[in-house]
Amino acid sequence: MIRKMIGKPFYQLAAALALLILLSSATYTVGEAEQVIITQFGEPVGDPITSPGLHFKVPFVQKANYFDKRFLEWNGDPNQVPTKDKRFIWVDTYARWRITDPLRFFQRLRDERGAQSRLDDILDGETRNAVARHNLVEVVRSTNRTPEQPEAESEEETSILERIETGRESITKEILQRASERASGLGIELMDFRLKRINYVEEVQKDVFARMIAERNRVAQRYRSEGEGEAARIRGERERELQKIQSEAYRTAQELRGKADAEAAEIYAEAYSRDAGFYAFMKSMETYERTVDPKSVLILTTDSELLRYLRNAP
Repeated sequence: MIRKMIGKPFYQLAAALALLILLSSATYTVGEAEQVIITQFGEPVGDPITSPGLHFKVPFVQKANYFDKRFLEWNGDPNQVPTKDKRFIWVDTYARWRITDPLRFFQRLRDERGAQSRLDDILDGETRNAVARHNLVEVVRSTNRTPEQPEAESEEETSILERIETGRESITKEILQRASERASGLGIELMDFRLKRINYVEEVQKDVFARMIAERNRVAQRYRSEGEGEAARIRGERERELQKIQSEAYRTAQELRGKADAEAAEIYAEAYSRDAGFYAFMKSMETYERTVDPKSVLILTTDSELLRYLRNAP
């Protein structure tokens, strides 16, 4: 009797647990960012489930395979790639993609790991091919831009820049287009592709740095030449201004000296006209003072004009 009373709840609990397992196996939930492929014994059945919510399937027989609806990222490994002009560079790339046909994606790639491996082959291969078709300058530069600072980049400097026909952006679009054509049959869509980083190998770096140094030295030499020319012009203007000032000062001094001499002559003439004898006497005294000193010996004739006042002295 007791065994019967205990066995009944046990069977009920077991039945409830079995029902719960059956329901959990027969239902699945699809999120907003998910899409599902139902497989039966490993083969897909029906259409992809893209609407979110609760859905049903055959329990224990069918399996729900989930795939992401959102944009997924792909990061390539840096590869050493030769350019058309035989320069080796390191190219690092990345891309964004999404699953547009989950049924074909499942049939061809099974899961995201398989997609990443297939994208490695497609994108790395197209990148290598595109870089190999163009020279280094085409991969590095995007446009034949005009320098934004004319004072730092002259027309002469701009003219020496090698012109490009394709450019980095066009090469990127070319890679994306070719890779998208190859990936379209895999149920995925490539949304974007970029050359994340380009670096020179050691041999190319030396050439690039040597060219940069030569260009900077050339620009520095041009600036030095322009500076020396400007300094010579300033020195010439300074000498010209100095000579002009000196000539004007000399002319002014001569004018003042001439006016002073004229006034002195006028004063002398006026004094001479008033008393000619006194004027002659004063000039003679000045002459004596200038020519005769205690250490000098002066020999004159007796009829010299210089001795006139000495002869007439009392």
